[in-house]
Amino acid sequence: MDKERFLKQLAFILEIDKEKSVFRQTHIKGYSRRENDAEHAWHLALMIFLLKEYANESFDVAKAMAMALIHDIVEIDAGDTYAYDTEGLSTQKERESKAADRIFGLLPDDQNNILRSLFEEFEEGKTAEARFARTMDNLQPILLNDSNNGKDWREHDVNKQQVYNRQKSSELGSEEIWKFTKELIEKNVKNGNIKEN
Repeated sequence: MDKERFLKQLAFILEIDKEKSVFRQTHIKGYSRRENDAEHAWHLALMIFLLKEYANESFDVAKAMAMALIHDIVEIDAGDTYAYDTEGLSTQKERESKAADRIFGLLPDDQNNILRSLFEEFEEGKTAEARFARTMDNLQPILLNDSNNGKDWREHDVNKQQVYNRQKSSELGSEEIWKFTKELIEKNVKNGNIKEN
């Protein structure tokens, strides 16, 4: 065993435990509390495995699941940026890049490079794996919002155009899921959970 390598891996493993304390704006089903980033990542990874048949193109499922599991680790330092927070979104990339340097930098160089590469691939959204993982990242909170009668949308006074703008990239990963998403948005507009304008 390379003791120095092992200790770096353990340091990273303990550091990412902090992801369990980063709470998102989205509430879990039943609206009893907000979900944390670790729960969100686990949910996405399982969704990728279960819903892979709806992807526009074939992809490496394990790689997409790995992307889902690590994509929000940077929020340990950068914090969660709410999807409709325009001010927070303007600084998100810079904050998350700095966080990626520190957090992935805890690992041995080879693993740092692998995870950083997966993180950046997810962010760029140009590969089949990234496109489908990002589609799941869009679908998961909209499912929770819908299951909770739109309480999070109503709390933040979210309108239809904001939701469409946030969700439109889902079509790149799955045209079928994008069609379902549009139906879900329209249902919630009709029910008054999402503002028309």
